[in-house]
Amino acid sequence: MQINELKRTHKNKKDRLIGRGGKHAKTSGRGGKGQTARAGNKRRPELRDIIKKLPKLRGYRFNSRIGERVVEAKPEEKFSEIRKRTGMKGGKIVIKK
Repeated sequence: MQINELKRTHKNKKDRLIGRGGKHAKTSGRGGKGQTARAGNKRRPELRDIIKKLPKLRGYRFNSRIGERVVEAKPEEKFSEIRKRTGMKGGKIVIKK
């Protein structure tokens, strides 16, 4: 086999050029005038502006760690009932058998 007899298994794909005129004429598929029609069109996401307007949490905030608590409970008692009985608002409940 010679070099001139080699053939590709896949045909060449041409890269797409955006906004270069062509069949569309006038705006070349970019819509009307304005920011989106220009080169380097990058608009800031609205979510970023909303986040930037929120106040920062300043200073050190100490959140006491609520560890696990060992509790004796009946087999049919629910976790919500145990929390009410013990007065726990968070943390892990370990049931002692």
